[in-house]
Order: sequence, then structure tokens, then C-alpha cells
Amino acid sequence: MFKIANDRLKVFIVHPGGPYWKDKDSGTWSIPKGEVEEGEDFLQCAIREMREETGIDASGKNFFELGFITQKSGKQVYCWAFEGDWAGLIICSSYAEVEWPYKSGKIIKVPEVDKAGFFGIEQVRKKINTAQSELLDRLQEILIKNDK
Repeated sequence: MFKIANDRLKVFIVHPGGPYWKDKDSGTWSIPKGEVEEGEDFLQCAIREMREETGIDASGKNFFELGFITQKSGKQVYCWAFEGDWAGLIICSSYAEVEWPYKSGKIIKVPEVDKAGFFGIEQVRKKINTAQSELLDRLQEILIKNDK
């Protein structure tokens, strides 16, 4: 999700939840994303993940396809952008089970997202997974073409 505020592009990103990520910032934020369910359309997956991770309903929006990138881990991330806004409240309905403390054998349940927000493009580039920066380039190109 993006918005134009005071003639500046702002992009919505999320921070992973859980104790491992608690004090980490640079390179840890991401676009909302997740696993595609069997038989699920990639765009419908993106809409579902946005709702599950943030509470934001993106259905019915005008989407710009940004293609995909491959992260260092090998995970392929497909992305669409849409213009929107956010009330500032995270309603995360998706949780992950993680072992914490590490190698303790104790499993805890943590929300997939613990923070979110709109940030200026340069700040987003510092915060997100570096492979996702290419998606920002593609978004900016599309917006220039569409004169946003």
C-alpha cells in the first residue's frame, strides 16, 4: 500500500513480531506477505495476507502489478501495490509458533506483525529486506508513468 502525502511517496511496511525481532530495525521490515495456499491466486493471497497481518481490507482496490523478486533465502515474493490509507491500528489475526528461547524446546505463539506504518521512500529502503528495494523502484516507475 502506498499514499502520496505532501507530494511525497509513502509506503506501508510491517515489522515481524516475536522476541527475536524485538530490537531489530534495519533490514527487518517487509511488505505484508505470506504463503500461497494450494490453488490460490497470487493476488488473492496478497489481499488475504494484508488482511490477516494488518486488518486492512484491500479487496476491490486498483492494483499495480510489481512482479516478483527473490530474497536471499530463495523465497520468491510476488507484489502488487495499491493506493490507500490506514487508521493506525494493527489487527493481526495470523500467528507463528517459534521456539523461544532458542534451543530451549519451549514453543511460544507470536503475532506475525507487531508494528506497521507509512514511511518515506528513503526510510523504507533502510528498513526493508534489501531484496524488496527492487519493488520500490518498480512502484516509482509506475507512478511516474501514471503521473501520480
